[in-house]
Amino acid sequence: MCQTPFDWCDGHRTANGAPDTGVWQRPTIRRHASHSKIKRLEAGLFNRALVWQTCGVNTTARPTRLLARLICCEEDCSNPGANGPLAAPVTAQAQCTGSGSLLSGKSSLCTGNSCRSRVAHTLLAVAASALFAVANAASVAPVNLKCEYLENPIGIDAAKPRLSWVLVPTQPTARGQRQTGYRILVASSPEILRRGKGDVWDSGMVESDNSQHVVYEGKRLRSNQECYWKVRVRDERRTLSPWSKPARWTTGILDASDWSAKWIGTGQSFVRKQGWPPPDNTMPDPWLRRVFVLDAVPKRAIIHVASVGYHELYVNGKRVGDGVLAPCTTDHTKRARYVTYEIAELFRRGTNVIGLWLGTSWSIFPPYQTTDKPAAPIVLAQADIEFGNGRSTRIITDDQWKWHPSPNTLIGVWDFTNFGGERYDAGREIPNWCEVTLDDSSWQPVTVFSPTLILSAQNVEPNRPVRELRPVKLEEPGPGIYRVDFGKNFAGWIEAKIEGQPGDVIEFKWSERKEEPMTHRLHSYYVVGPSGKGVFKNRFNYGAGRWVQIEGLRQKPKLEDFKAWLIRTDYAPVTQFECSNPWLNRVHDATVWTFENLSLGGYVVDCPQRERMGYGGDAHATTETALDHFALGAFYTKWAQDWRDVQGKEAAWGIGRKEGEAGSGKKIEPGNLPYTAPTYWGGGGPGWSGYCVTLPWEIFRRYGDHRILEESLPTIEKWLAFLETKAKNNLLRRWGGEWDFLGDWLWPGAEGVNGDTRETLFFNNCYWVYNLQTASRIAAALGRTDLAEKYRNRAAEVRSAIHREFYVPEEHSYVNGYQAYLAIALLTGVPPEELRPAVMDRLEKEILVNRKGHFWGGITGGSFIVKCLIEQGRPDLMYEMVTKEDYPGWIHMLRNGATTLWEDWEGKLSLCHSSYLHVGAWFVEGLAGIRPGTDGQGYKDFIIRPGIWSTTPLEWVKCRFVSPYGPIESDWRRNTDGDVELHVVVPPNTKATLFLPTTRAESVRERGRPITAASEIGLLPVSGNCLPVRLGPGRYSFQVSGN
Repeated sequence: MCQTPFDWCDGHRTANGAPDTGVWQRPTIRRHASHSKIKRLEAGLFNRALVWQTCGVNTTARPTRLLARLICCEEDCSNPGANGPLAAPVTAQAQCTGSGSLLSGKSSLCTGNSCRSRVAHTLLAVAASALFAVANAASVAPVNLKCEYLENPIGIDAAKPRLSWVLVPTQPTARGQRQTGYRILVASSPEILRRGKGDVWDSGMVESDNSQHVVYEGKRLRSNQECYWKVRVRDERRTLSPWSKPARWTTGILDASDWSAKWIGTGQSFVRKQGWPPPDNTMPDPWLRRVFVLDAVPKRAIIHVASVGYHELYVNGKRVGDGVLAPCTTDHTKRARYVTYEIAELFRRGTNVIGLWLGTSWSIFPPYQTTDKPAAPIVLAQADIEFGNGRSTRIITDDQWKWHPSPNTLIGVWDFTNFGGERYDAGREIPNWCEVTLDDSSWQPVTVFSPTLILSAQNVEPNRPVRELRPVKLEEPGPGIYRVDFGKNFAGWIEAKIEGQPGDVIEFKWSERKEEPMTHRLHSYYVVGPSGKGVFKNRFNYGAGRWVQIEGLRQKPKLEDFKAWLIRTDYAPVTQFECSNPWLNRVHDATVWTFENLSLGGYVVDCPQRERMGYGGDAHATTETALDHFALGAFYTKWAQDWRDVQGKEAAWGIGRKEGEAGSGKKIEPGNLPYTAPTYWGGGGPGWSGYCVTLPWEIFRRYGDHRILEESLPTIEKWLAFLETKAKNNLLRRWGGEWDFLGDWLWPGAEGVNGDTRETLFFNNCYWVYNLQTASRIAAALGRTDLAEKYRNRAAEVRSAIHREFYVPEEHSYVNGYQAYLAIALLTGVPPEELRPAVMDRLEKEILVNRKGHFWGGITGGSFIVKCLIEQGRPDLMYEMVTKEDYPGWIHMLRNGATTLWEDWEGKLSLCHSSYLHVGAWFVEGLAGIRPGTDGQGYKDFIIRPGIWSTTPLEWVKCRFVSPYGPIESDWRRNTDGDVELHVVVPPNTKATLFLPTTRAESVRERGRPITAASEIGLLPVSGNCLPVRLGPGRYSFQVSGN
């Protein structure tokens, strides 16, 4: 008897072990020109097939609940001997033997005079069977599996990691696709997972629509454990999807007692000397190595490497991994992060060697200096090697290692305006330094250290070269001086082919300005080796600029001798944006490019050349823009931990003490934070240090991540308690030195420190309200209703006090009426409700009349202008400011040669800076109108409010944003007659509120039908000048009449 798999649709395994749909394969169907119907079925109607072995013969089958099967006849009846895809339904009772059987040389359906009629009946049966199968297929399939925001992460240290997936529609034109349940299998091996078993965790079918941050609830995980997993979901009709493709994660070290490795280094320590510029470091970056013997080739081997300063890992002469400048930047007074590598394939039976090349870098950064470790790179590494059958061994860093100076040396002192570069001496190369053939008898023993550092997994994408740049011009500004133009400002590495005499010293100077040979002492050297030829390439430092000036060459180089790379954390881009205004497209692209150049090391710097500091104030200008364009869940989660780490830390100056006390070891007041992390360095103020509240909330808004709120709430409570100690009569009073109470920064024409002004006092009190309101929302999201009410009530008290103290009634304004101050007042609800329209009118006047349509805000204040106008639904005002071509403005920068955005509107300072990146959020949230919902579900229920107004000069906008739930699209076009065409995509398992640019439902059609007759659309009451509608998952095409 033919065996038909009865469980093909239910996902349950039959007693005889039939495979589930997770291993179905696409069939090979014989084609013939006369069978277009079957070819169409093959191309479109089916998306699954089961290759089943029936009675020892391979047949191609498409199972259905009717137990039907499609079988290709061996001959085309109309042309004997030619192969054709005739198919017929087969019941479970069909005989598999006999000359007339379906599996004999010629099917009985394909013989005799009735062949043509049988063909017709067969085609009808095929179509009916296919349509039935499609009707009973799940509407969605799970893809893009992630663990803790990462794809197949290695060495994460979460004891209960969160698992996420995206649902894709199996029928793209359908609507209403939802998840009603899921089942997760986690197995200890791929083989067990393929068999449909979850020996680590089988969640069972969970009644839930949750597809993000599902907490692992299986067996307790152990260190270095491999976990293989897959998921299937149940859709809105309770139909099971196929199993996803398998994914994987491995754990790092989950228990501190599992570490046995020791911190080791060279015993050297950098001594910072006086003078300006301070004398360069001369301490070479060291090589470290350990030789050992293995009696067999391992089945599995992993190594965890933590370092203070950068590192590269080598095994038997081969470099491991493609990450660079590892690990990510961390506060090395408290924590060190380790990177996990899989290295089994690099080992061999017999003698082996592990090598570590250390880079000085952050190990000599002044705020990171402690008495329990040297001002020099140190490393801790632990390799666990498994041979199978329970046999294993461990190699650790200890006193058995040796070290030797490498050819690479940091120049500069890794400090403010003096991050320097590298000196590479090719004459000191030892090609086999990490191979067993090397005689290392002259190498020195390492020194063991015992610093008090928490060891944490990196848990964020590594730094990588993500984009190659080729030079566009080579000039000779002076004899023997050559300047390479890479076409745009960037932060990263260069590579240069070198020819010269042994001992020649070639210098590479980076510059942001063509007229300057070098910016902020960013330069490197290459010393030519014995061969006279070589290649310079950065390793443990990076530069920033557009031009690289080369000195010391004996002959003119060729343009093709040079190339460069942008280096950043390797997060994924998620947004495509374009509109009908070319200048706006250029502003958008320059904004996004600038952010990429500020995001090396798992945090956002102010600038990549002068400071490399993670300022909280600057972060207000970048966070929404970044989250609107890149997948940054892991990135910002790591940075949020950095902010928790630096709370209460001493900084280099300021922070509530005299300048002379800087570096004295005195801690700042409990609960206070410096204004940078993890590179804490002086200064502070509510709008800067208060980013410790803003950041976790923004992560939650976008990703629905409750854990980040739980981890951050203690820091938030201590910060707000600190602010209470600085308040009198419900208003903050200025505290500390000149850098401790900073407000807005670098508005047009601003110069110097501006912490002691009435405007700063107003701004910081408004930001206090912003922190309190955000903390109230965080507490509410965590179920802390008492705390939420406390912060909500406190915010109301402070708002009232601010209004009484700073309101100018005759102007309907606050303090000097600058845009930033009116915007933050409106956004935080400082004006009583009845006055808010008048204050908004005053803001409009300030923009259009007083500033003649120009943007008038700085780093922190400017972010609130953008937020406020998006919130108020005023894309017209933002458009007016962003499209201004003269000073101050973004287009003004571009017209004056900018390829990245400047630090100041005047262009006197850094030319690659975070200051004005807040505009990037407006393109996605203001023009395309794609915004996260207000309840923190991370695009589970989101908003689309396209920036269309009656007099818009824009003809069209196109935007595709890949949310955690899948792609969201908002494309609109406004015709000359005022009609609007709007295309929207809502991902499966989500909902959206769309604001249509009309107040009349009768003026709206969807795919040519009245909106009231369309599926998955619900009308809401008119809001202002818009008609809100609720949308379920699907694709929508609206036509809005302008008449």
